[in-house]
Amino acid sequence: MIDAIAFKYRTGAPWTDLPEHFGSWKGAHNRLRMWAADGTWEKVFTALLAHADAEGDLGWVVAVDSTIVRAHQHTAGARQKGPCGKPADHALGRSRGGLTTRIHRAADGHCRQLAFVITPGQAGDAPAFPQVMARLRAPRRIGRPRITPDAVLADKACSSRTIRRHLQRRGIRAVIPQPTDQAGGRPPAFDREAYKQRNTVEGCINKLKQWRGLATRYGKTATIYLAGLHLAAIFIWSAR
Repeated sequence: MIDAIAFKYRTGAPWTDLPEHFGSWKGAHNRLRMWAADGTWEKVFTALLAHADAEGDLGWVVAVDSTIVRAHQHTAGARQKGPCGKPADHALGRSRGGLTTRIHRAADGHCRQLAFVITPGQAGDAPAFPQVMARLRAPRRIGRPRITPDAVLADKACSSRTIRRHLQRRGIRAVIPQPTDQAGGRPPAFDREAYKQRNTVEGCINKLKQWRGLATRYGKTATIYLAGLHLAAIFIWSAR
């Protein structure tokens, strides 16, 4: 069943075009939908993070960035009312270029996903930054889960006083360049050498976009698309 769902997202094929040896496409789709609704995909993903952290294989120098994916025309038309927590716009943005979704993510030093947030394509990076940080979580056998990275690497879009204060309050080192329009007064500390590691989040994006069903969005609801992102992340972490 999971192989059938993975095949659909890897190829971007319609559900009805799944090969016969996978069995009923309706069964695979229902399993994806049910596990997305009850949070099973996210729970498996979090368990893999916890396992990697326990083995010391999870880097806590985190790079944050976002990317835009085009949404197929069939993604429009989802019901506006749904389960609690589901965005009314289903993370679909409309522009002259068509329908788009923006994926905000955090990655570790090995180009692996740590957290996801999806918004409409026209949304900015800075407003979603606290949501991405809030989703960073690695449970531990003893004590509380770890939710605080050692450092956060981000581009100029996240160089706001609000974000810097947010990181400072939590004891997180900010490695964020300052744009020229914010110059004035004492500039914030900036580690150029550490900032070179920010390319890991670009590698993370490239890994996910190898899944054609994620590089272009086909699902109507935000819940289903987010489940696909978690599924791809599960496969990536399972192959470490």
